[in-house]
Amino acid sequence: MGNSQEFQDLKFQAIKINYFYVCKRKLWLFSKNITFENKSEKVLLGRLLHEYSYPKENSKEILIDNLITIDIMSDGSIREVKYSSKMKEADTMQVMYYLYYLKQKGIQKQGIINYPKEKRKEVLKLTPEYEEKVKQALKEIEEITTKSIPPPAQKQKICRLCAYFEFCWG
Repeated sequence: MGNSQEFQDLKFQAIKINYFYVCKRKLWLFSKNITFENKSEKVLLGRLLHEYSYPKENSKEILIDNLITIDIMSDGSIREVKYSSKMKEADTMQVMYYLYYLKQKGIQKQGIINYPKEKRKEVLKLTPEYEEKVKQALKEIEEITTKSIPPPAQKQKICRLCAYFEFCWG
């Protein structure tokens, strides 16, 4: 994915990167506008956390290209606020996608994931290795989301808490 046209063809909402690392079936369903998040208590708690965390920050919920929304942006960094660190890889790769996306626009930043409930944060930098992981994920997301049927459901620990649980296992 060396040229910018290839990047243009594979731009996605960042939540799809997150779902790619959490559950490929959830990614496919979401990509087909089959959503259950509006009924999920966990999603509501996450929204409330976003709304009331870091009230002194001026640059919150920054929408870029009508495609990605960065929770908080400052001069040198972007910050993502997460309810818990249970999905650390998915959270990290979502931030890496933001950093990669911004880099394609000529903007260099570092990433921070804040876990306010846990009173901790992760500071992240876009390395060449992470860039390759993002590029590979984008290609695989394209493959998954263009299929006519969803990937099969696979039992995971997180299934019980997922907004799609009844759809997959009910």
